[in-house]
Amino acid sequence: MGDRTPVIAGIGLSDHPIAPELDAMQHHVLAMQRALADSGIEKSEIDGYMSTGGGRGTESGVAMAEYLGIDHRWVDSTMTGGSSFEFYVQHATAAIREGYCDTVLITYGSDFLSQQGRSLGTSGFQQPGERVAGALQYEAPYGNVLVGAYAMAARRHMHEFGTTSEQLAEIAVAVRKHAQLNPNARYRDPLTIDDVVSSRMIADPLHMYDCCSITDGGGAVIVTTAERAEDLRTPPVYVLGAAGAQTHWNISQMGDFTTTAAATSGPEAFAQAGVRPEDIDTVQLYDSFTITVLLMLEDLGFCAKGDGGAFVEDGALALGGKLPLNTDGGGLSACHPGMRGIFLLIEASRQLRGEAGDAQVPDAELALACGSGGWLSCIGTVVLGKEHP
Repeated sequence: MGDRTPVIAGIGLSDHPIAPELDAMQHHVLAMQRALADSGIEKSEIDGYMSTGGGRGTESGVAMAEYLGIDHRWVDSTMTGGSSFEFYVQHATAAIREGYCDTVLITYGSDFLSQQGRSLGTSGFQQPGERVAGALQYEAPYGNVLVGAYAMAARRHMHEFGTTSEQLAEIAVAVRKHAQLNPNARYRDPLTIDDVVSSRMIADPLHMYDCCSITDGGGAVIVTTAERAEDLRTPPVYVLGAAGAQTHWNISQMGDFTTTAAATSGPEAFAQAGVRPEDIDTVQLYDSFTITVLLMLEDLGFCAKGDGGAFVEDGALALGGKLPLNTDGGGLSACHPGMRGIFLLIEASRQLRGEAGDAQVPDAELALACGSGGWLSCIGTVVLGKEHP
């Protein structure tokens, strides 16, 4: 059967962070076209397709496959929120290894900023007159909003471990430094720790700059076999490990506000890859909020539980630091159209291909992408490598 080692062979971004001329599905199209051009693969070769659909996940993958003109023999519309794309890599690698398909296209697109404005973090869970069932009925009557869920996690971490707002601000500042190197980033003005902690409080203890940007945008990733990638236009990025896990969906059901499912998916992905956290050269972590990053760093094993605040101090996450984070500017400053997981995979691939320009991590050999979906609910972890395992 040849070498069926899964690789990322093509990546593409649609126009971002503001593209009012594109609707959500057109973001999928543009990203797909650019990923195909990047790889040299013909669309007719795509026999697997994975997507949550258009916009904010409101349309199925099969509807998008029709729109894109994909004739697939393997399709996946798993929806785990922003981490769906890391789960897709896990599923795609398994399907490719087993021979269910040979070349998988993963896409995402959203016109969230152009259509909705900055409402993601402040929108409520319940619409007027809506009947609420399941666990959400224990949250909706109290008016909880999305950012409130993360604020509870941040406050609990502060209570248990003494984490400070200034330490969380280190994350936002590091990511903004990288956004300044990205001409397509949403926010590029200099940012200091004092700027973050002095900014408007959104949900105590999270300030405005602790919260992600809202943008338009889309992305596409093509996963195929190492054998097929031998004669393509770009060097392959090897999928060394991919795992996913869930601890809850609704925030009221989270067993421990200071621990996410990355504590499960991370060690599994590292074990598959045969590497350790200290081997990773750059991390692309889901930065919906600064606390999301802090919890992931701990749960993935980059530092001990409770030590995240100290770990991120003194520019540790900026280029030149011990663990460069979100080198495209991340969701906090560059691009967050509602579900950011695919952008983590794209930036990790760019780093390993040596295509990150001024934000390139020198001699990057191993990268990690870790997406968070729901409310710190479903965590997908992918370890990528420059070399054949």
